Amino acid sequence: MSNKKQKNTSDNESATADFGFTKVDKAKKADMVADVFHSVAAKYDVMNDLMSLGIHRFWKRYTIDCSGVRSGQKVLDLAGGTGDLAAKFSKMVGPSGEVVLADINHSMLNVGKEKLLNKGIVGNVHYVQANAEKLPFPNHHFDLITIAFGLRNVTDKSKALASMFRVLKPGGRLLVLEFSKPSTEALSKVYDAYSFYLLPKIGKLVANDAESYRYLAESIRMHPDQDSLEQMMKDVGFEQTSYHNLTGGIVALHRGYKF
Repeated sequence: MSNKKQKNTSDNESATADFGFTKVDKAKKADMVADVFHSVAAKYDVMNDLMSLGIHRFWKRYTIDCSGVRSGQKVLDLAGGTGDLAAKFSKMVGPSGEVVLADINHSMLNVGKEKLLNKGIVGNVHYVQANAEKLPFPNHHFDLITIAFGLRNVTDKSKALASMFRVLKPGGRLLVLEFSKPSTEALSKVYDAYSFYLLPKIGKLVANDAESYRYLAESIRMHPDQDSLEQMMKDVGFEQTSYHNLTGGIVALHRGYKF
């Protein structure tokens, strides 16, 4: 009897997912996250600058510097949003290379496409609406995959990491740029105060949407910490994994290779 009860409990847990601090039906999470990003897409770049005081540009620049991308290579910018990374990679891979800007959310994808077209970036960038858990690309296709501030919104992170591993070429690398756990207790307290009190107010003032930014703050807290995420990468096959804390661990860049 106890075994049956334990199994039922396990089944219930596996059928739910975290949506911020709330447990929701796993099958519904993707649509709920989509609603958030449909809401914030138009103001996404403005809010990024305000929320991070512009520091997100440094985090992304560091990621690009760590990419090792060369002319002629194929890059997947997953959960690429408004295309900050894809724009840089387009220049780095050149006309003989390829960049795929992929996002599960068509509102974000459209904003990114319009932004890059307005910058005159055409030819070697392609746009694909895709779910990170089941990427619609061939095995061993990309030299580099980046996912910046997107993994925490994925329903099944391990499944997504395995999908990324599948489409990477042998010798390819994955870079995961994501909010993480601050390295000191003092910084954690300041960051919590900012995230849960100030951030929703900024969202209300600028984007007229406090709830979406409250969810985003909660999703950061529910995301695996640095060591846990590194272990998840190892579990699906990545080797030579490492991470580097940025801004006191508020953000971390994880690296892993496929051999």
